[in-house]
Order: sequence, then C-alpha cells, then structure tokens
Amino acid sequence: MAIYGSIEAGGTKFVCAVSDEALNILERVSFPTTTPKETMPLVIDFFKQYEATLKAIGIGSFGPIDINKKSETYGFITSTPKLAWQNYDVLGEMKKHFDLPMAFTTDVNAAAYGEYKLGNGKGKDSVVYYTIGTGVGGGAIQQGNFIEGFSHPEMGHTLVQPHPDDNFEGVCPFHGNCLEGMAAGPSIEKRFGVEGQDLPEDHPFWAIEATYIAQCAYNTTLMMSPEVIIFGGGVMHQQHMVDKVHAAFEKLINGYVSYPNVADYIVTPALGDNAGTLGCLSLAKDL
Repeated sequence: MAIYGSIEAGGTKFVCAVSDEALNILERVSFPTTTPKETMPLVIDFFKQYEATLKAIGIGSFGPIDINKKSETYGFITSTPKLAWQNYDVLGEMKKHFDLPMAFTTDVNAAAYGEYKLGNGKGKDSVVYYTIGTGVGGGAIQQGNFIEGFSHPEMGHTLVQPHPDDNFEGVCPFHGNCLEGMAAGPSIEKRFGVEGQDLPEDHPFWAIEATYIAQCAYNTTLMMSPEVIIFGGGVMHQQHMVDKVHAAFEKLINGYVSYPNVADYIVTPALGDNAGTLGCLSLAKDL
C-alpha cells in the first residue's frame, strides 16, 4: 500500500501525519516547535517507521520561506522571528534522510490546497484562503496553481484602515496597523488581557474585528475576484464572526462589483483544522 506523508510545520508545533492513497489519515502526531536540533529528529523518526511504503511528503511551513526552486536557499525557513529557525534548511534536512519527492510550500498555502481539493474550494478554479489566528496569512490558487512570483504572498501584512472606535496601534513589529497587527489573536490579547475565546460574543470588539476581516475580503475581491474566500484560524472559531464579516463586507463593497451570494462567497473551512494536513497529503499525492 502506498503511503503519503504530511508535515504541517507551525510556529507552535509540527503536526506530522501519514495517509493511505484515499487520503485517510492513518496516524497523526505532533511535536513542539522548539529548535531544529530538538524537533527535526522527532519528525524524521516518525516517518522512518513508514519508509518502506512512503511515496512522497508534502511540507507546509511557517515562514517566511524560500519557495524559489532556482534559489540557493530553496527549502529554507528564512527571516522568521523564531530565532533558532532563521535560515534553516528544513527541506534539505528531510532530503538527507528520505530519497522521495517532496512538495514545499507555506502552511497557509497547504491549507488553501486542502480546501481546494477536498473542502469549500472543491470544483472551483480560484480559491483564496486566510488563516486568522496567532498570525494572519493568505494563500491563493488559480487553475490548480499557487499564485506567487519571486516569493509567496504575505497577505496578512496588507494595511487596513483603523476602525474609528479603535485606537489600538497594532502588534506587528514591522507594520503596526497591518491586518495581522490589528486582527490576529495576539492583538486581541494585547487589547484586553484575555484571549479572543474568552471575550463574550456580545463584546463590541467583535464588530471591530469583523471590519478588519471584511477589509481583507474587500481587497481580495477587487484584486483577484476569486470564486470563494475562506477564513480559517482560531479567531474564526467564533461562530458569530462570519455573519458579522458578511455584513461589514457588503457595506464596504457598496454595490461596486457583483460577486457570488455572500453566504457562499465568504465562508469558513469545510475541513476545519484538518485543512493543512489534508493539503500537505494532497500535495504529496499529486507529486
């Protein structure tokens, strides 16, 4: 039986999984993201037990990463704030131990691919996926290919207009009031001293949060006109958020362009938190 491997390399943990050819997950484990010296041997040992039947591995990594196959540092995690992982050759380390085809992309591209193949992007030609969590990232797929150029997009750092009732300056050390700086989980915690999950549903901040996410959807609509925009991540676990985002988006777009029915156009992931793992497995299978 052919087996495919997935590495969802996150800033907090590495989630490793293997699946059969139908992408049914056979085993999944996670290891803390500490240092390469501590984390990578655990990852390698996990896959070694499947080496006889392992056909390919898909890797979706926190970034920024070098995805340019012509670059000398292709496969590296580059200028991450996680100092131990700066300029670390994660793909090269895996290649040392496994002579297999490997796909290498961002963690959010992997999640986008999972939704494109198996979730709310299935059957669509153009899909944009955002994660709104500890950070904010985005990935876009057109006709089965990731939209990227000299590097991968950093959609989470597009600037947003501060809400009139929000005098917060943002938590992003590079840009202040970018989308990540204003809307990611740490920005909520910095404002109120509690995590978003502990803010009541009727807290006035959620309407402000929705305007930032709606600005993201507005910009995405006007720049890329995708068939669907999917918002995942911990912040979107708040069930009430998607309706607030719909309302704020329709107010912003103000009838300027037509788009699909908003309830079908701006959605949360069908695969939930499995999008990244299933995306990496799909990328491995497609190799």
